Amino acid sequence: MTTPSAHILVIDDEPDLCTLYELTLLREGYRVLTANDLAQAHSQLQQHQFDVVICDMRLPDGSGIELLQQLRTQGRSERCIVITAYGSAENAVESLKAGAFDYLSKPVDLKEFRTTVAAAVRMQNGQQASTMPLKPATDLPNTLEKMAGHSPAIQVVKERIRKVAPSMAPILIHGESGTGKELVARAIHANSHRRNGPWVAVNCSAIPENLLEAEFFGVKKGAFTGAAQDRQGFFQTAHGGTLFLDEIGDLPVAMQAKLLRAIQERRVRPLGSSQEEIVDVRIISASHKDLGLMVQTGDFRQDLYYRLNVIDIQMPALRERREDIPVLCKTLLERIAQEAGASVIPQLHPAALQYLCNLPLQGNVRELENLLHRAVALAGENAAVIDVERDENETSGNERTGHAGAMADSHASQALADSDDLPSDLQAYLDALERQILIRALDESRFNRTLAAQKLGISLRQIRYRMDRLQIPIPANSVDSA
Repeated sequence: MTTPSAHILVIDDEPDLCTLYELTLLREGYRVLTANDLAQAHSQLQQHQFDVVICDMRLPDGSGIELLQQLRTQGRSERCIVITAYGSAENAVESLKAGAFDYLSKPVDLKEFRTTVAAAVRMQNGQQASTMPLKPATDLPNTLEKMAGHSPAIQVVKERIRKVAPSMAPILIHGESGTGKELVARAIHANSHRRNGPWVAVNCSAIPENLLEAEFFGVKKGAFTGAAQDRQGFFQTAHGGTLFLDEIGDLPVAMQAKLLRAIQERRVRPLGSSQEEIVDVRIISASHKDLGLMVQTGDFRQDLYYRLNVIDIQMPALRERREDIPVLCKTLLERIAQEAGASVIPQLHPAALQYLCNLPLQGNVRELENLLHRAVALAGENAAVIDVERDENETSGNERTGHAGAMADSHASQALADSDDLPSDLQAYLDALERQILIRALDESRFNRTLAAQKLGISLRQIRYRMDRLQIPIPANSVDSA
């Protein structure tokens, strides 16, 4: 829906293009003024207040970057769209860093032109309607309210999210595994003007290399054997919203080149199609790897790196914000209890909380959550107070308490002894071990979950919760399948 009262300034030194842009915008109901160089543009800006400024990157008396910088210095509120030379990724990145709302590549596609301008107008009107900061979308999961913690380190992250969310600039999130990089990406989406659009999260390391192009760009019917119908890729699914590329460093170099072109040109060609499709997505990527180092070793394309790393956010490791551990434990326990359907939200014994605060926690928040999951399970259903110090005794080999704890530790120790190396992913290792134990107990009880739960010393509710979390299917003819 356009806003007829929106006032737009178009700056381009080519009269034909300037007229084309003007006529296109007038048909959309906007009020439009034009300028052919920076001098005329400054004159117009002194006389009028605009909603959106559309500026060519190269002008006879300067560049669009200079205008962007001057507008920012003057504290003006206009949203700026920069038009760059065809395929000029460096100019696009430079303009976004200078504060541009978005950029368009020549030759400009008029449909994309109208869409981009409409988005800028909507964003500008949303800010002018109120002097308050952009309010997070509280109906979406994992927004800023879900980011537990008050440490200086996490406050820096939250403030950066608030600043960069309204922009269209690509964002690269750095951080160790388990720090909450996807949580940051979701918060950016939920605080952006795209919050009502699609959110598509992709784990780049989980897609087989031979399926990458089809998954990202889509497939046309008959493109290959088995392609019985058209199927959209990640880019088409995320049209109008945000595409989150997690573990971007795991993409093969060949796919990196195709991804770069899709991001630069905002077009994708599905497999088996002769035509490209325009896509309007905001790219947020994340990696626990050092992409800068990968560029130096040749494992990651330099042009793609600079295209993705327009704005960077560093997610701190948990050991760098230990003061957040108490509130994180409280938040995680509330979620664990809710997911398990428990009537009581357990609390940590003070000694247990102190123990967690002193742990190295190399797996960060994910490791902390796993420890709390185990503590809740070992404490039994509806326990009001839980203690994780028993886990310390189990892992150190000291005296153990409880037959169930001893059995669990014995199986885990034997499984580890059978392997030459320590697990590289503790969470995945423990999940696989737990899944194996559950499947064995269920097989022995012919999938009678009540009996299997009794064998393992847990409740029926707990075994149902664990089966659901670990995605253990239930045979149709199983006993107690309700």
